[in-house]
Order: sequence, then structure tokens, then C-alpha cells
Amino acid sequence: MEGLWVPLLATLAAGGLAYVFIFPLLSGERAAERRMRDVAMTDAVVRRTKRGAPDPAVTRRQQVEESLKELDARRRNARRPPLQVRITQAGLTWSRQRFLIISVVLGILALLLAVIFRWPIYLALGVGFVAGFGLPRWLLNWLKKRREQKFLREFPNAVDVIVRGVKSGLPLGDCIRVVASESQEPVRGEFRHIVETQALGIPLSDACARLFERVPLAETSFFTIVVSIQAKSGGNLSETLGNLSRVLRERRKMQEKIQAMSMEAKASAAIIGSLPIAVMLLVYLSTPSYIALLWTEPLGRLMLAGSAFWMFTGILVMRKMINFDF
Repeated sequence: MEGLWVPLLATLAAGGLAYVFIFPLLSGERAAERRMRDVAMTDAVVRRTKRGAPDPAVTRRQQVEESLKELDARRRNARRPPLQVRITQAGLTWSRQRFLIISVVLGILALLLAVIFRWPIYLALGVGFVAGFGLPRWLLNWLKKRREQKFLREFPNAVDVIVRGVKSGLPLGDCIRVVASESQEPVRGEFRHIVETQALGIPLSDACARLFERVPLAETSFFTIVVSIQAKSGGNLSETLGNLSRVLRERRKMQEKIQAMSMEAKASAAIIGSLPIAVMLLVYLSTPSYIALLWTEPLGRLMLAGSAFWMFTGILVMRKMINFDF
């Protein structure tokens, strides 16, 4: 009997080891415990990490970051656009060669007029340079700003049309076509350009990204970011565009409020800038011989040139102080 205890104990020990290590694998107990532990864990990141699937929140955040990086790069490139792009931003259909030809013709005409009136050669060259190089570019910037102001007045209405269309079930592309056909210029032309670009096979997000290149405003940048993020990572487009519409209107309201508050400073600057010219004109009307020394004598012309320079400098300083970058 004593010899039977050793194999019996060895058999019991082997059975115990088998029960502890092998039976859970065969019975599925380990798999059940693992499944219960996964269900009990509320962190979705841990579950998907174990399965090897990416987390949607992380993926969405990465897509948003990539979209913002691309738009920021385009914004930096749009700070100093080429001449042809600036002509397009001003709403003109001219080519670059036509603009340069018109600039050269204006400079030559101004130079000829200065020679006809027998102005000094240095003054004639200066007038020709200003008329040929400065005046066309100043006019281009003025047309660009005027077109941007018209665009800002109509752009919130266009965004509202897109919001109502998306809420009613229309695709974003169809909503943009509605804006391209029923809005006022220049919004209608810009959205028509988006529709035509998309018809060539370019994705809608890239077509909307070109809107910022043609109209370099913060408002168009916001719209481009919303469309690009929605195209890559999804989301509630109607709610996002509705918030964008409210932001655009609030920005417009704040801009008009700032302009109204700065009108007093602008009026004061205009009075201060025009006062010396008005005084000189009144003195000339009363005693012409007294004020005529300023342009008949060499010292008087020098004093007049210095006064004009300092007046111009003061006007630029006042303009910089009262113009708010908004």
C-alpha cells in the first residue's frame, strides 16, 4: 500500500496542474474573462489599441491638423501674390502684359506732359515714375479693397443659403451651385469659379481652398477650413456653417463699430492735414507777394519741399495710428 501513495500523489499533482493551466484554455474560461474585462473597460482607446484599429478621435485630430497646416501654408504664400493674381483679386480680366503696357504708357504720357510744361528734368522723371509705377498699383490695391468689401457684405448671406440647403437635405455641391446662380457679385462669380473648378474633377475642398487665393480674407479662410475639415473627417456641416455665419456677421458688426468710433480721429487728421494748405491759399488770396517767395526764391522752394515732406510724414503717421487692422 505504501508503494501506491507515490503514483497516486503524482497523478493528483499532474491533474491539479492540468486543471490550473490547461483546463481554462480548453473550456474558454480565459477568453470569457478577457471579454468581460474588455467590456468593463470604458476607454475606447484601450479596446481599439488591443485590436490594432486606430482611434477615430485621434484620426480626426490628425486630419484636422493636416488641413490646418495646408491652409496655413497657402495663407503664407498668398501674402505676396504675383502680379497676375493681384489683377484677378481686383476683379479685372487683364493679362499681366496688358497691365504692364498700360503702366508704361501712363509713365511716358506723364513724362511728356512734364517736359511740355518745362519742369526740371528730375521732377519730370519723378512724375513719370509715379504715374507709371505707383499709380497703377495704387489703383489695383484700391479696386481689390473695394471688391473685398462688396464680397464681405454678401458672403454671410451666401453661407446662410448653404446652411438652409444642407439642413433641407441638399448636398454641399448643390448648395454652392445655388449660391453661384442667385447671389450678387462678386460672391456669385467666385462661387461659380468653385463650381467650374469642381466640374474639372478637382475635389470640393481644394476648389474652395482656391477661394482664399482669389479673395484673401479671414472670412474666406474660415469657410475654407470648415469645408476642408468636413470633407476629410466629417461632422455636422449645417451646425458648423451656422456658427460660421454668426461669426461673420459679428465680425462685420464689430468692424463697422470700430470704423464709427475711429471717424472722430479721422476727421481730426483730415483737418490737421488740410489746415496748412488752406492757410497758404488764404494768404495767397489776401497778399500774393508775401507768400510768393516760397516758390520764387531758392530758399523758399527748399523750405516748401521740406514742409511738404514733413507734412506727408505726419499724415502717414496719423493714418497708421487711426487705421485698425481688423
